[in-house]
Amino acid sequence: MIEPILIAIANSLAGKATGALYDLVRTKFAASRHDTAALEAAAGADEGDQQISRLAEALDRAETDDAEFKSRLRTQWAQISISGPGRSGDGAVANDISGTVSGNAVQARDIQGDIRF
Repeated sequence: MIEPILIAIANSLAGKATGALYDLVRTKFAASRHDTAALEAAAGADEGDQQISRLAEALDRAETDDAEFKSRLRTQWAQISISGPGRSGDGAVANDISGTVSGNAVQARDIQGDIRF
């Protein structure tokens, strides 16, 4: 059974939202057309799609075969999980809105008072 963390990593990679992590995996998978295809097929896939499962399986094989890769992958993931998307240092905020959006949206850090649309 694939570890839940690998499913989470695969979902994140599908959105290519994690530049350094994506680059690490892409470099590792470069020697394998099968694994590269799994990474590419997962691009833009929804959570739970079969492409995500295939990518998680490829990550599991890569970790099993290469302890250094496993360590680097888990370290990168921990850094992303701690800082998370939309968080920056020194009190800064980075917001992203993607996908199909309808209606009103506000991206802000500190709001004093009301917001009305």
